[in-house]
Amino acid sequence: MANKPSIPKGTRDFSPEEILRREFIFDTIRDVFKLYGYLPLETPAMENLSTLLGKYGEEGDRLIFKILNSGDFLSDVAPADLEERNTAKLSGVICEKGLRYDLTVPFARYIVQHRDEIIFPFRRYQIQPVWRADRPQKGRYREFFQCDVDVIGSDSLLNEYELIKIIDEIFSKLKVSVITKINNRKLLAGISEYIGEENKLTDITIAIDKIEKIGIEAVNRELMEKGISAEALNKLQPVLKLEGGAGVKLDKLKSLLSNSVTGIKGIAELNELFSYIETGILSGSVELDLTLARGLNYYTGTIIEVKSADISIGSICGGGRYDNLTGVFGMDGISGVGVSFGADRIYDVMNQLSLFSNSDSSLSKVLVLNFGDAVLEYSFKILALLRSMKIRSEFYPDPVKIKKQISYADARKIPYILIAGEDELKSGFVTIRNMISGQQQKVPMADLRGYLSSEICKGRS
Repeated sequence: MANKPSIPKGTRDFSPEEILRREFIFDTIRDVFKLYGYLPLETPAMENLSTLLGKYGEEGDRLIFKILNSGDFLSDVAPADLEERNTAKLSGVICEKGLRYDLTVPFARYIVQHRDEIIFPFRRYQIQPVWRADRPQKGRYREFFQCDVDVIGSDSLLNEYELIKIIDEIFSKLKVSVITKINNRKLLAGISEYIGEENKLTDITIAIDKIEKIGIEAVNRELMEKGISAEALNKLQPVLKLEGGAGVKLDKLKSLLSNSVTGIKGIAELNELFSYIETGILSGSVELDLTLARGLNYYTGTIIEVKSADISIGSICGGGRYDNLTGVFGMDGISGVGVSFGADRIYDVMNQLSLFSNSDSSLSKVLVLNFGDAVLEYSFKILALLRSMKIRSEFYPDPVKIKKQISYADARKIPYILIAGEDELKSGFVTIRNMISGQQQKVPMADLRGYLSSEICKGRS
């Protein structure tokens, strides 16, 4: 017996039921994006490696899926290089393209490439899959969807506030309780200066971003391995352990970082942002988290991360301010800010919390039974009426035993069946059975539209 076919680890098939639920998430997110005036954008699945590399840090670069050049990709490789087995060197020759790692860098590339066509500030949303050569585990996939929303060409912190409003509105509509955490990379730079390790900002941010996952002791060990002095670590501990609300923490930091121009600017930005948050109406909680770092190199200001309040699954939304991401593509001085919703993790959270409606499991609301050629025209008229009323319906394709057709409707959880046999044709009626209650009713063909409108359309999802 042949082995069953399989798919790569970290990827998934989606059943019709799963797709319907995912579409509900996508539609909810998309509707809020549109409500706030953002425009849709799509970019290719693959980008030139020159576009992708160097934007995500050393760790991120390693997770980019590289695509072999077409044709004889070894033709330009010297035999000596093959024998040397230098993977990094070889990949630069045999791979010119890679699958996109996220949607932000391709967005920056698009901005620069189309700069003469764009009106700034430019608001865009993008819902597409991305790929990362990560180790597959619970809540972490190699292929997954991101739902990004960004505004570029404006320095105003009102953009950050609006993104927090978008986050709050989307998760309120999805009925997912979340905690939104905020920090600022300028503040982190100031802390690095305060402890005397300003040249190791990247090492520090990558390490402290793992505190929640591995604990502060493991983070301290990692920082020591990166060459952070014991004196610097001692100065860092009380900063990471600061307690109280945002205002209390920022007031304490203001005195500690008084000699850091960058750190003071980060504090000022956070104070301004929290002043907007305090005046707005939000259903979820927003807090300042000094351990939040977001490991991506391109963040320069505000950083945002959202987690489920009920399920431990990691970040389900995150992003931040990038002041000069377009600069690497030759367009300096353009600041942007955005967040990305992880649709796959959001799905997992909603599934675990049983937040999907049972009605989402069935595409069709009505099944018209098949009684053969004698009543085919009559059945077609009924189907045309159903579809003109936007009632999702299907026709059983084979004139088999009625019991089998009804069993199909039951298995598919189709709530209504319409019976239009020879008796119905002669009398000008349609028999409608409610599969949930078991009740059955004969409706004159002339009254069918009104019946459908009052009994079926009102419960249509």
